[in-house]
Amino acid sequence: MRLVLGLLVLMTISAPATGADYPAPTEKDVILKDFRFHTGETLPEVRIHALTIGNPANPAVLVLHGTTGSAATMLTPMFAGELFGPGQPLDAAKYFIVLPDGLGVGGSSKPSNRLRTKFPAYDYSDCVLAQYLLLTEALHIEHLRLVIGASMGGMHTWLWGVTYPGFADKIVPMASQPTAMAARNWALRRLLIETIRRDPSYMNGDYVAQPQSLSVANAFYSLATSGGNLGLQAQAPTSAKANALVAQRLEAPVIDANDYIYQWAASEDYDPSAGLTKITASVLAINSADDERNPPETGLTEQALKRIPNARLYLIPASPETRGHATVGDARFYSAELAKFMAE
Repeated sequence: MRLVLGLLVLMTISAPATGADYPAPTEKDVILKDFRFHTGETLPEVRIHALTIGNPANPAVLVLHGTTGSAATMLTPMFAGELFGPGQPLDAAKYFIVLPDGLGVGGSSKPSNRLRTKFPAYDYSDCVLAQYLLLTEALHIEHLRLVIGASMGGMHTWLWGVTYPGFADKIVPMASQPTAMAARNWALRRLLIETIRRDPSYMNGDYVAQPQSLSVANAFYSLATSGGNLGLQAQAPTSAKANALVAQRLEAPVIDANDYIYQWAASEDYDPSAGLTKITASVLAINSADDERNPPETGLTEQALKRIPNARLYLIPASPETRGHATVGDARFYSAELAKFMAE
């Protein structure tokens, strides 16, 4: 069944002012009718929420967030403040910037809206399909100058390259690899999921209150897979400071447990490697040398890039200022390289 776009609602209320030197984002909600998931399951309506910045007449740029994030989490001074302003690599006066909430995230349709564990088990291909429909059917965008994303968004960016070759001139997948989800990366995700599922208060997804294991599992996973060895040593050089860091992480807000599990589980079958030769876009892969989830010493990314005609890797050196997997959230580490890539 061909997926059809239903109702498009353009909200006239702009998102809260960011204080940055670029236009305030505008919120948009799109309803995708009869959305078919990769499992064959369908939902009569799937909502995709997005933020847009700039003039729709300008070349379009798609910006994709990481797991448990949202479009709004990309509007930080360290990311948007370094990229979207005048003269910066993704100047909002030159480009029309589209930042969707991924399927299952933020203002988009997700298990916690109503269906809980009856919500279809989506994967990254479903997320990218929803983004494609948002662009083509709702925003009437037929071509992208760039797709850029971090972590989950980086993996989505790789899938854009292999699923819709020619749709974007350039892709910049960050904090990700174009290879199968595996090894420590998946093993720790699976343990994260199981920690919550095996909590008696989870009640197979029918919990009354959020399981207490959720905040602990979230803090454990984030410290185990992000932060960088040198970065964490600089942040917490004593047990007292490490205790304070743990306490801070335990107090961090967490999303709904079912939403949380669905988002991590969606990555299990990720593997764009078979389609890498289809990529026609220019590729700038940006990773950090201290990325715990995508360790460069495996050589996987370098080997994969050899199969793509116009692709290169920019590896950010590890330092006390980098934050492992989270390093790419600070665009100062690569804005000059991105500017050069956009000008090519």
